[in-house]
Amino acid sequence: MEKIKSFAKTNTVMLVAALCALITAFIIPPDRKYLDYFDFKTLTCLFCVLAVVCALRNIRFFYTMAKAIVRKFRTAKSAILALVYITFIGSMLIANDMALLTFLPLGYFVLHTTGMEKHLAFTYIMQNIAANLGGMLTPFGNPQNLYLYSKFNIPDAEFVSIMFLPFIISIILITVCCLVFVKSEPLVIEEKAASLPIARTVTYLILFVYSILIVFKFIPYWTGLIIIPLAILLLDRVALLQVDYGLLLTFVFFFIFAGNMSRIDIVRDFFSYLLEQNTLIFSALSCQVISNVPSAILLSQFTENYRELLLGVNIGGAGTLIASLASLITFKEYTKQDPKHTLSYILKFTAYNFAFLIILITICSIFKI
Repeated sequence: MEKIKSFAKTNTVMLVAALCALITAFIIPPDRKYLDYFDFKTLTCLFCVLAVVCALRNIRFFYTMAKAIVRKFRTAKSAILALVYITFIGSMLIANDMALLTFLPLGYFVLHTTGMEKHLAFTYIMQNIAANLGGMLTPFGNPQNLYLYSKFNIPDAEFVSIMFLPFIISIILITVCCLVFVKSEPLVIEEKAASLPIARTVTYLILFVYSILIVFKFIPYWTGLIIIPLAILLLDRVALLQVDYGLLLTFVFFFIFAGNMSRIDIVRDFFSYLLEQNTLIFSALSCQVISNVPSAILLSQFTENYRELLLGVNIGGAGTLIASLASLITFKEYTKQDPKHTLSYILKFTAYNFAFLIILITICSIFKI
């Protein structure tokens, strides 16, 4: 029973997605059109990136590189800023949830070993915002980006141009928060960075580049299902078991749910009307209730305005705890390290996130990106 509870708690979103898919399957019985629901390229790219990132995490590549960088900073302000920037950049390369799973422990290590735990809530919140907003610039930075990039065949240059302004504004806001709300207290990290296994590191980095080339359509995506699993199976079979298959299944179930919803006339008309009024705001608000990945999959069935939809589901990752699945990872990590101040964390998290959400929506609306 405990294992069942643990599984349900860990895979809540996947189970909700499965339930939604099942309910709509009674309304729209399975037929040949179901095959058209699935974006196999998105699923393949996501699997390849996740598998390689798991292998890199197992040799502590990201953690080791980040620790080496943080050790160069001598004040709490500069170290926290470095942690947040590392998470921000990391989310562009390894996706937001992986960036948090990798760099939140580093944040705790830095603050705990230097007696600066008082900054833990602020650091985690800024790392969380950085992970959600940093990944917006690249197609593989956030799962919803990968899906929309593939579904609408968005040109690379256009994708970057759409997300560039909110990306820059996010960097500025995060930097200002760290500079204003953290004092320049002295801080020293004594532990040295560990060495990395050269052969495996080089091999995994080559595989990572290979995965990115697949995302950008330079290499047929189906080759990734052969080369990457085979290589990792030989080098680190545990990494294949560590892939977030729950996330992949969540996509599968939401593909079914969204596809069925798009075939229900009253639903299609209702969502199409709302999105016609303001795609940016409606998609951002939708994230606050059902999270950004489900919002992207569902709403993409009812609009061709991918520019505002892309903006909305990325900016909408800031806000409530469920606006992004990555935020739940941060919340879980924080409650594990400091369970006595959970309410205080939620209040601070909500204040900072909604401030970012409102500012970004306002600026994007004014400049009509």
